[in-house]
Amino acid sequence: MHVDSAAALDLEAVLARVREIVEDVIAPNASAVDEQARWPEEGVRALQAAGLAGLVVPQAYGGLGFGLLGLVRVCEEIGKACCSSALCFGMHCVGSAVLSAKATPHHARRYLEPIVRGEHWTTLALSEPGTGAHFYFPETELERVSAEAFCLRGVKSFITNGGHADSYVVSTVAVGPGRPAGEFSTVVVQADTEGLRWGEPWNGIGMRGNSGRRLDLPGVQIPAADLLGEEGDQIWYIFNVVAPYFLASMSGTYLGAASAALDQARAHLKRRLYGHSGAALSQVAVLQHRLGSLWSVVERTRQFAYYAAAESDAGGPAAVPALCSAKAEVAEAAVETVNGVMTLMGGQGYRENGLLGRLLRDVRAADVMAPTTDILRTWTGRILLDMPILGE
Repeated sequence: MHVDSAAALDLEAVLARVREIVEDVIAPNASAVDEQARWPEEGVRALQAAGLAGLVVPQAYGGLGFGLLGLVRVCEEIGKACCSSALCFGMHCVGSAVLSAKATPHHARRYLEPIVRGEHWTTLALSEPGTGAHFYFPETELERVSAEAFCLRGVKSFITNGGHADSYVVSTVAVGPGRPAGEFSTVVVQADTEGLRWGEPWNGIGMRGNSGRRLDLPGVQIPAADLLGEEGDQIWYIFNVVAPYFLASMSGTYLGAASAALDQARAHLKRRLYGHSGAALSQVAVLQHRLGSLWSVVERTRQFAYYAAAESDAGGPAAVPALCSAKAEVAEAAVETVNGVMTLMGGQGYRENGLLGRLLRDVRAADVMAPTTDILRTWTGRILLDMPILGE
């Protein structure tokens, strides 16, 4: 089954196709992706072949035209089997949304149409060693060297899909004679650009398959046509496109992990028997209580994440604080749920290289991936106090 733009109005049809790919391709490779710390190429190619790479690309460009709710739900389904695969897909979708937001005919022809055809994979390159979680203040320099070209100098870090994507959405700051201080712009850099230098993949305790790599930009030149929007538009992109889609994709990814842990707990309690009595663990009241408590954590967090995405899709007044809070809530709920399930399952859950161990390593990344939970809570508070998000 191939999903085309005619099916874009039916999210359930898309989710059904995603579940097939998860079952047939992504889940069987999830352990190897983690153990070998390898990019989940099989899953990525299956998603592309199914017509899902254009999930958030507008229908005007041939895409499926889904917004944040669709992204949350698709990443949730993938995240149930493999968080690395979900993050790789999510970051491609964020990049696709940025490319679509103010697309020129060149951007449509060079990037969006190939994405929709399943021939192009994109991603973000925003984080830098010097700015850490404050990814919205880049230090990578953008200098116009002619009417037709820009020069880029800087270093990007933690690039999901690094070295495997066909293009990279890069944040920059303007330099050069007469350029205003702090003018931030966004460009797209093609993977075959001469002079790109890749570092080794970041080796974390979890999310081991997302190929989070460092990229050196030692004065590489890109076409002026690959500027996204106007010069100085980067902050607009960050808060109107990057942050919403980024938060939605991560919320879905780690919500999927929490759901997978809960499914493990239910299956364990249903099948496990005490050897001395033959009684099922499912009959133990304290375990029933623990399972019920964990279910409520996951379900209320799921509903809040769905609400936040739908509120943003509708342009509702609570969209920004809801999205910020949703990612923070999911991060905390995922850790709480996986920890709780491991306690509930005892030694069976704590065994080496088990599924819960992988899930626990993966979900611990949710709090520290920018925007961090602390930053998101602060942003929410500032919004509620009618203060600028990035103010002092």
